[in-house]
Amino acid sequence: MTGMTSTTTTTTTTAMGAASPTSLHFAMTCGVLNRNVDGITHAESLQPAPGGGSNLNWVLGHVLHTRNLMTGMLGVDPVIDPALVKRYDRGTQPPTPDCDDAIDFGVLVKALNESQDDFLAALDTVKPERLGRPAPFSPREDPSETIGSLLAILAFHEAYHAGQTGSLRRALGKDGAIA
Repeated sequence: MTGMTSTTTTTTTTAMGAASPTSLHFAMTCGVLNRNVDGITHAESLQPAPGGGSNLNWVLGHVLHTRNLMTGMLGVDPVIDPALVKRYDRGTQPPTPDCDDAIDFGVLVKALNESQDDFLAALDTVKPERLGRPAPFSPREDPSETIGSLLAILAFHEAYHAGQTGSLRRALGKDGAIA
């Protein structure tokens, strides 16, 4: 896969037959991400956003970087090699068409989709005791941040970036993916 994507939506269930609200949230954002990146090539993913800001390659790489932070808190394997997505950390510049460190967009999409079931299963099976533990960091600089509260913040964070991909898709001249 060299830059083209396919649409995949995944859900999980718990032993009781219903997915947790948190995993449902991430299943929805993954579905939105997939719809918005469908048909985007690697070259298109590197196009700068109108007026500046992040491009699609950076946004998806950043989502994966953030998911790695979450899997670490959940005690499961990262969704993608952390060394690969370090360049997508908060505050980094988006890759440009002439850079040599952008991950192929197809690789990013594949990593998102191949890790989705395990990621959602980890969310569905996390023990309440773990959610109550202190978070390793707090974007709000809240010393009482817990893993549970941080996961809620990161769910919003991912939804923000999923929506951003819709605007970036349209900026590339593509039809909107969600009516």
